[in-house]
Amino acid sequence: MAAKWRELADKLAEQIRDGVDYPPGAHLPQIRELVEAGEGSKATVHKAYTALEAEGLVTSLRGVGTIVRAQTPLKRLGVDRYDKAKWRDGDEVAFIADRVASGRPYKRGEQTQSVSLTEATEAIAAAHGLSVGAPVYARARLVKEGEQPTHTLTSYYRPEHVEGTRLVDPTPGPAGRGGGFRVLYDAGYEIDHMKEHLFARVPTSDEVKLLKLPTGEPVVELHRTTYTADGTVVEFAVGVHAASRFAWEYDFQVPDSARSEDQ
Repeated sequence: MAAKWRELADKLAEQIRDGVDYPPGAHLPQIRELVEAGEGSKATVHKAYTALEAEGLVTSLRGVGTIVRAQTPLKRLGVDRYDKAKWRDGDEVAFIADRVASGRPYKRGEQTQSVSLTEATEAIAAAHGLSVGAPVYARARLVKEGEQPTHTLTSYYRPEHVEGTRLVDPTPGPAGRGGGFRVLYDAGYEIDHMKEHLFARVPTSDEVKLLKLPTGEPVVELHRTTYTADGTVVEFAVGVHAASRFAWEYDFQVPDSARSEDQ
């Protein structure tokens, strides 16, 4: 026979997965409420809630309570999110492209930002071909889905590429129509290709707080280097994504370099 806390955890997990009593974003009852309802002692209910959090079904936030997590992750498009028709000819910045592909609502204000002039670290300097310590603009964004943070993204630019543009304007939200890539395009720097490097890691304590991560959840770090057709690097970006909140999707043409060499 299962322990009392396990029985309670399984009962709540079934209700969460059904999505009727406890849909995504709903608050579970306070521990004392379940104790008063006869579901077990305070220790039993607390252990059940801890199990639900470890299983990724809920997130416990100090001062807020225990909240049911969304079970369907966002599609984080690979190649298609950068389609020029979205940002050059339309108004669909990258994070909005992901929401549209996922069938999820969005508000432009769900992206906040801060801009600062800072010194290039070794990674930033290497990407841009600069000396360590050279001045670069950092445009840092926190992206949320409703009240739930999904990821951070900080783009680093050479001053001569972006000074006088909206990319150094700290106004919250995307950098105008079409976002940052449209700003670069209007400044004469049309993006042509990019390189992305992904890896999973344990989050820092600051990232746990900022992204409101449940205990034990890793993050996926993204390094993106964006080039013009002549090979000029116009952006180096670092993103930190809550691992469970995204499903990464890539659809691309398979290279056939051998056939190209024969022609």
